[in-house]
Amino acid sequence: MAKQDSFVMTVLRWFQRKLVHTIVVPTDPFADLNLDPKKPLIYVMKTESFSDMAALSDVTAKFGLPSPYDELECHGKALPRVVCLNRAKPMIGNRPSSDAFLSEFKTLLQMHRANPDLEIQLVPVSLFWGRTPGKEDDTMKAAVLEREDPNWLRKFFMILFLGRHNFVQFSNAVSLRYMADEHGTDQQIAHKLARVARVHFSRQRKVMTGPSLPSRQNLFHALINSEAVQKAIDEEVQSKKITHAEAKAKAVEYIDEIAADYSDSLVRIAERMLTWLWNKLYKGINIKGAEHVRQLHHDGHEIVYVPCHRSHMDYLLLSYILYFQGMVPPHIAAGINLNFWPAGPLFRRGGAFFIRRSFNGNKLYTAVFREYLDQLFTKGYSVEYFTEGGRSRTGRLLTPKTGMLAMTLNSVLRGIERPITLVPVYLGYDHVMEVATYHKELSGKKKQKESLWQVFGAIRKLGNFGQGYVNFGEPITIQSYLNEHVADWREQMSTNPQAKPSWLTPVVNGLANKVMTHINDAAAVSSVTLTSMVLLASEQNALERSQLCRQLDLYLHLLKEVPYTSYASVVEGNGESLVEQGLELKKLVSEQDALGSIISIEASQLLAMSYYRNNILHLLILPSLIACILTQHEVVDRNKIKQMCHGFYPLLQAELFMDIADLDGYIDSVLDLFIQEGLVIEDQVIEINASKIDQLLLLAAVVDESMQRYAMLFNLLVAKPHIERAALENEGHQLAQHLGHIHGITAPEFYDKKLYGCLSLKLKDLGYLSESAHSAEIIRIRDYANGLLRANIRQTIIQSVAKAH
Repeated sequence: MAKQDSFVMTVLRWFQRKLVHTIVVPTDPFADLNLDPKKPLIYVMKTESFSDMAALSDVTAKFGLPSPYDELECHGKALPRVVCLNRAKPMIGNRPSSDAFLSEFKTLLQMHRANPDLEIQLVPVSLFWGRTPGKEDDTMKAAVLEREDPNWLRKFFMILFLGRHNFVQFSNAVSLRYMADEHGTDQQIAHKLARVARVHFSRQRKVMTGPSLPSRQNLFHALINSEAVQKAIDEEVQSKKITHAEAKAKAVEYIDEIAADYSDSLVRIAERMLTWLWNKLYKGINIKGAEHVRQLHHDGHEIVYVPCHRSHMDYLLLSYILYFQGMVPPHIAAGINLNFWPAGPLFRRGGAFFIRRSFNGNKLYTAVFREYLDQLFTKGYSVEYFTEGGRSRTGRLLTPKTGMLAMTLNSVLRGIERPITLVPVYLGYDHVMEVATYHKELSGKKKQKESLWQVFGAIRKLGNFGQGYVNFGEPITIQSYLNEHVADWREQMSTNPQAKPSWLTPVVNGLANKVMTHINDAAAVSSVTLTSMVLLASEQNALERSQLCRQLDLYLHLLKEVPYTSYASVVEGNGESLVEQGLELKKLVSEQDALGSIISIEASQLLAMSYYRNNILHLLILPSLIACILTQHEVVDRNKIKQMCHGFYPLLQAELFMDIADLDGYIDSVLDLFIQEGLVIEDQVIEINASKIDQLLLLAAVVDESMQRYAMLFNLLVAKPHIERAALENEGHQLAQHLGHIHGITAPEFYDKKLYGCLSLKLKDLGYLSESAHSAEIIRIRDYANGLLRANIRQTIIQSVAKAH
């Protein structure tokens, strides 16, 4: 009989294996969780289930984890490898008692008390057959309860129809040694473990499936009848001299234009299509920090994803990655320009809600949109929006648009108690397919309107795009941010909830800047971004292969030994492997002459490569500034280097969204690495090692264009002490165009008027544009900047400022 049972079970497992495709979260349990392969391990599952055990067995075999079918031999006892909170549910009648669960835990705890050297790891494992969240208006028990707690017949149909969407999620291990050493009886600890486990599995399901979805009709009804929208409708009636019915119809029209219509079925179909797309486009998607975001979801935070915006691919990539990391794709704020057929309806079913570029003082639209955003937060849906507003055309982060952040913060002020946490996300690509279009737009060509034909045109150009990168940055909980900057904000809002606080705008601006800084903190260094950094700093955008590899090795060592932040990532490999990747992606060209191999960037690719360099410019700008000071002064001490870096750092910080907490410590670490690499020698003063000056010169060239900008602005400030900010911005921009024409500067951001506006605003904040400006300080920084320029460029700037003056 046992053999017959074994045969039947084997057949059933074979049959299930044919139907099931399992996705494991996290993708590498040993790397992402605190599992110790040397310690005994027991799995904790919610419900006893043959199909769940079979799926888990296949996963554990793949990762080299103990099989759930194998008993744990421990101190002469044979223990079950899996402990289940609930017994299997029968077709008819009540579920058997789960007292056995408590008994098993008490046995394990007693063993730990008797054996002080024993430490068993409890690893919670959640299984999800499909990820349908359900509807708020579901009334049938089978639609709500049975989905989480099915009997064997329903499980059969779930495997049949949803087996290709099976997720197995491992959680951080719990030490039974720690639990046994805690005070309390074994009975008390066992009951506590049971309660904690039930809460854990409940939260895991919500993280995986998300909250129940409202019916669109109920959503419209709730929004229209909200106090804020009713008030806005009344104001619309008064201001536009229309009837209440007409104003209400307009509000409904706005809701229909804005609101998402999320469909789990469409997401499942899209998952397959996107899997095909990513496999066609990319050799891999590199992810860092997802486990921290998953924990925030588990802890009950309302998550707002705030990624940088490089490409239209961003919408798809982030949602796809979150889905496979065991989190619900967010509701995405998409520009109204994307609401064209057929993309608009598909995006809407995928969770997109549409927002106009400008509200143009439209109070009714503003009220509807704010109330809709409040509804998303209140019901627990994660949200995604791009603080830059549009896609970056230069590869740098854009000055943030604060509208959505202000609305998010207002939702907190109106009383949402759940912590709302902003999660900055760095998105990077070895190839951005819109780059060529960006350069046309920067040169003055009108931006093309998004259309179906553009989509077909993009599909025709699909090819090898290398790697993609998704790094999650340091989260910012809005309530904590408010507590830090406005200690009594709760009291103020409870006293006068309708008033706009005087501190709101500066707090929102500070929050926006912090978001952008945290995005840059999570930058991903790739083969394309790093090779472009080196070659664009060379005179002819070409280097001997051996020299290029040496320089890449230096940068890799610098980025790993003196990390910018713990959230940033650096590509694996060495200089040689990075060059090979660049050649494979056709970003680089290799030519052979009589003396060796030359690696270069084709003239047609220069602007594109500057885009990728700009993605990570902030990571190497300070080492480059230090190298520039060393090469221009030849002999200098640490204090002088720090003094000069402190002079320029506020401007670098403003244009590149940097925030290095210990600037002096960072400078010391970079100098120590230069000494370690033999680039410089220190004996009271720092001197360049002449045999390696070529590496320092290449690194120093990275900061050239920034120094040219600062030299232009400070020479103008010295020549015109009372110049207004707008005039400084305009004259600085004109001078940049003049300098670029003479010296052949091609980088698009060098002519970006918004960048000069950002720098002039920072100079005003620093007090350099006030009546009481410190002229000696301005002259000192001007002299620093002039001293770091090549002689011909310095002469052009000085002569041009003199003519203008």
